[in-house]
Amino acid sequence: MSKYDYLVVGSGLFGAVFAQKAYQKGNKVLVIDKRRHIAGNVYTEKIEGINVHKYGAHIFHTNNKEVWEYINQFAEFNRFTNSPVANYKGELYSLPFNMYTFNKMWGVANPEEAQKEIEKQRSEIKHKPQNLEEQAISLVGRDIYEKLIKGYTEKQWGRECRELPAFIIKRLPVRFTFDNNYFNALYQGIPVGGYTKMVLNMLEGIEVRLGIDYLEQKEEYNTLADKIIYTGAIDAYFNYALGCLQYRSVRFETEVLEQSNYQGNAAVNYTDCETPWTRIIEHKWFEFGKDEFGFEVPKTIISKEYSSEWKLGDEPYYPVNDEKNSLLYSKYKKMAEDEEKVIFGGRLGEYKYYDMDQVIAKALELCRKIL
Repeated sequence: MSKYDYLVVGSGLFGAVFAQKAYQKGNKVLVIDKRRHIAGNVYTEKIEGINVHKYGAHIFHTNNKEVWEYINQFAEFNRFTNSPVANYKGELYSLPFNMYTFNKMWGVANPEEAQKEIEKQRSEIKHKPQNLEEQAISLVGRDIYEKLIKGYTEKQWGRECRELPAFIIKRLPVRFTFDNNYFNALYQGIPVGGYTKMVLNMLEGIEVRLGIDYLEQKEEYNTLADKIIYTGAIDAYFNYALGCLQYRSVRFETEVLEQSNYQGNAAVNYTDCETPWTRIIEHKWFEFGKDEFGFEVPKTIISKEYSSEWKLGDEPYYPVNDEKNSLLYSKYKKMAEDEEKVIFGGRLGEYKYYDMDQVIAKALELCRKIL
């Protein structure tokens, strides 16, 4: 007799959603996680009264009403709107590309002038774009590409834009309005009190064990449950039998500063090639510079983000969904389908970059299918 109906490997959003719904339906659930904390990459840690996004900025945004209503059971969301700034050698530009950007770039004052300038610059590429550089110029022109895309993208991918495939930038958001809201999402915000508190609420009543490496104790833990929901890396599950899937990783340098305001915005992207980091996050502005009691926080905390090549042992962030890796993943997926009692899900289990709302939607879809 198995002790649990479901073993959920990983306490990130996919695992937490599934565990919550399974438990709600009367199943006995055990959640385990290799890390010593819950919430996966959305984990926030309170430091100096500030909820620090330990694995990079996570801003919740969705047009999916079902997902929004579901997640609001476990947290109250504030009205944070993502309006990043681009810093190119000290010149500051609004993102996404909008009329504020175009006015700063060219001095244009109305949408017609901006459209004419972009059309003129786009015409430089007269053939089908062969790489990311040509694709970007064909979409937004040379000036925006050189100042706001080239350096940032090359740091992010560790390769020159001319060496990157065109499909990476299928489209670039261009707005001929004075709208700095980065996301075209009906619902947007940050959970008051941080993501860790939200996931803790989701896992209420469920047994959770931390610091457990499932892959090292797979045989033992597999005997504990009838079904396993596995949200770790799919290639790691099979002990990299066919080789490693590739990722880009991110390294963070986080500092507590004895000042109340460092950059005046939650996110500033550094788009020149010379600055080694891709962006700086100032965590307090996700919650408007206030602590949980509504008081101004006297200090600030910043995180510089450095993009890097991934190697075994590093934290995998962004799957490299090129042809070679997609083919390798398809082979692992076939192996996964032969695992009778294991269901693979989430960003690592499906080797796919998901926004938070997409992860939740996929987990809810799985719940409808099997619970």
